[in-house]
Amino acid sequence: MNHGAAHVSRMHAGVFAPLGDDGRAALVERRIAQGIRAGVLADGQKLPNEFELAKAFGVAVVTVRDALGNLRDQGLITTKRGRGGGSFVSASRSESTRANESLLLATPRVALNDLALHYRAIATGCAELACQRAVPEETDILLGILERNADAAPQVWRNMVTDVQLELAALGRSARLTREHMALQRELASLLSLQDDDHSARQANHAHVLDHLAAVRAGDVDAARAVLAASVDHTVVWLLRRRQVLMRAQEMAIEDKGLDHADRN
Repeated sequence: MNHGAAHVSRMHAGVFAPLGDDGRAALVERRIAQGIRAGVLADGQKLPNEFELAKAFGVAVVTVRDALGNLRDQGLITTKRGRGGGSFVSASRSESTRANESLLLATPRVALNDLALHYRAIATGCAELACQRAVPEETDILLGILERNADAAPQVWRNMVTDVQLELAALGRSARLTREHMALQRELASLLSLQDDDHSARQANHAHVLDHLAAVRAGDVDAARAVLAASVDHTVVWLLRRRQVLMRAQEMAIEDKGLDHADRN
């Protein structure tokens, strides 16, 4: 396995993982939209063609066509005809941030906490197995990736750190747990990307991943559990504070609109 390339491949591949029997246009649309809003699929990036997407998702071409049409209507992709054409991501980082903020506002506090508990349980299970099964050479490769990308641009850093976390999960040698971890990362990615422009939050996240890696390298299950608990708690608190700020801004905008309407009357 080429570990140097893996940090940019596992989460990207997860965007196009098969959907199974429930693979309908809405699910294809949601999966691709999640990838765009989380920055896994970058602005200007060309998507696989309709036939490749249908094969990847395990659905009919017409299903993919419907999903792409909905994504175009939302302004998330554009389609060019002719030679060199295809469907391209057209959402800028600012547009993705606004969409992710809307998602955070729409996520109830209890649902956010429940999602965090689910993630913590799965991540801890992966970490415990990794502590028992990983070899130092594997963790050293991931450490090198983290160190080389510590100061990368937000989107590059987010994709890198997400894939390092997935590679750490994979070191537990449980395909089922790794798949579950990947699904949760995909679900959380849009919300987690909101932290990337907050330098202190990003530093804290980077430090937690380094501590997680060190615990796995040392085979220290208790330390791995502790760092995952601290990481999840830190992220949930940050997201809830961000949600509070967004709610207040939304309330003020409504109040200002009401006052403006009253002044006109």
